[in-house]
Amino acid sequence: MRIAFAADDSNETTAAVVRHLAEEHEVLDVAAAGTPWPDLGTLVGRAVVEGRADLGVVMCWTGTGTAIAANKVPGVRAALAWDPWIARGARLWNDANVLAMSLKRLAPDVAVEVLAAFLAVDGPDPSEAANIASLG
Repeated sequence: MRIAFAADDSNETTAAVVRHLAEEHEVLDVAAAGTPWPDLGTLVGRAVVEGRADLGVVMCWTGTGTAIAANKVPGVRAALAWDPWIARGARLWNDANVLAMSLKRLAPDVAVEVLAAFLAVDGPDPSEAANIASLG
């Protein structure tokens, strides 16, 4: 699977996430260093909806800003997750195609657990199709 990735800072958490992604997936780094965080969400979102990536991951200090920016791209369903259950549910019940996480508040091992839970879901729960379609 090809995963678009961008973060507005680098630390042990972002390094752990990228290492985990690279173990089993192709990582598409869509932004140069210093790219403003609103642009990161947009760039990852575009990569997903244009088909250059299957899913996306954005990280900023809280995760919120990059999620908001990604969600402005038509066709993106970005979810801010801080816990594996939230990440799994976002894919399963909301068909989230971009995961947003805080790079300041998540420990590296927790961020990897959240990411793994997000990526482990093959697709949305078919019983949620009408609800997901209503999201636009």
